[in-house]
Amino acid sequence: MCLAVPMKIIEIKGEMAVVESAGLRREVGITLLAKARINDWVLIHAGFAISKLTRKQARETLALFEEGRLFG
Repeated sequence: MCLAVPMKIIEIKGEMAVVESAGLRREVGITLLAKARINDWVLIHAGFAISKLTRKQARETLALFEEGRLFG
């Protein structure tokens, strides 16, 4: 099973970005998103931002993670 996690871009360094969610920070590639900006919510998979999300979509998905409803 593959899993993509919603995270917020907090810093951009060229083709890389620092993203954060639930206090966890990671550096990820943003080359797949032409117009990634600071404060955008993005889906992270395998070290890359693969698509943008609205703030509402990100919060709904993170809430499902917290409830444990995504895995059974």
